[in-house]
Amino acid sequence: MLTVGTPLMWTLFAAFVLVALLIDFFTLNRQGARKVSMRDAAVWSFVWVAVSFLFVAWLWWYLGGSSGDEAARATANLKALEFVTGYLVEKALAVDNIFVFLLVFSYFAVPGEYQKRVLMIGIIGALALRAVMILIGAWLIVRFHWVLYVFGAFLVFTGIKMWWAAGQEPDLESNPALKWIRRHVRMAPGFDGEKFFTVVNGTKMATPLFVVIILIGIVDIVFAVDSIPAIFAITTDPFIVLTSNVFAILGLRAMYFLLAGVHERFHLLSYGLAIVLILIGAKMLLVDVYKIPVGWSLMATFSVLTVTMLLSLYIPARGYTGSAYPFAAKRSESRDDAKR
Repeated sequence: MLTVGTPLMWTLFAAFVLVALLIDFFTLNRQGARKVSMRDAAVWSFVWVAVSFLFVAWLWWYLGGSSGDEAARATANLKALEFVTGYLVEKALAVDNIFVFLLVFSYFAVPGEYQKRVLMIGIIGALALRAVMILIGAWLIVRFHWVLYVFGAFLVFTGIKMWWAAGQEPDLESNPALKWIRRHVRMAPGFDGEKFFTVVNGTKMATPLFVVIILIGIVDIVFAVDSIPAIFAITTDPFIVLTSNVFAILGLRAMYFLLAGVHERFHLLSYGLAIVLILIGAKMLLVDVYKIPVGWSLMATFSVLTVTMLLSLYIPARGYTGSAYPFAAKRSESRDDAKR
């Protein structure tokens, strides 16, 4: 498969990701088990977005965007546009991912100071998982062109399903994975710091934090299945696909704490994401009929997400209870009734 990624570029990128994760780990350990402030989350979110755009600026320059060679300039412009479009789509899907993380944390009442470690492990798992899935996806596309139609149909189906599910009350209680865990894993009644296992009355048990880690991993798999076909609809260059995915994920931890307190303000975002997935799926289905320019995809994605976020600010959410999620409030009420 054709790619702009040279061995040097792949090596530099891998080194950057490793350093970024080490910095994140160092910061996490230095802070200890304390809740991330809104200010820290905003600063780190800005840093990761800025680093992403510095990377695409370097990529544009490295590919000859500032040279006098018209062919090199055209390639640099195209790859930079593909990266920005892919990054925007993956970042938007990551925001939806964050809302599901919030559901899991709210359900298990995970204290804010314990959430950082879970998110860090989840991010590492997401990076490894997407790298593997991207390589498999690229291999399939090279050998079986019809896979593009499968990806396209899957995205359209996912978009329609997301549209109908948007605004509905999530129900983690009926989640098959959670039911299976409860049947097969001995769970402690409460947390034991940031430990995943503890001893209760001489018996080793999993803490709720361990169950949360498993559920976060499942969420990563589900969202990777959605996001990987979406980025392949924009570009089939493995280097652009992987880098845009990785940069969208690296700032996920900071973005979670930034959006955790204001998620209800963007209650219409799921509708926008559904439209984006349908549009991208249609683009993939039409690949052999008409190749939609990447610039159009970027404009459509940015416009849809901007409109739905602005509408979220002006149209109040229906049935919002003031809790992180409506059904979490119901569980709290049921506990109070039981105590009475």
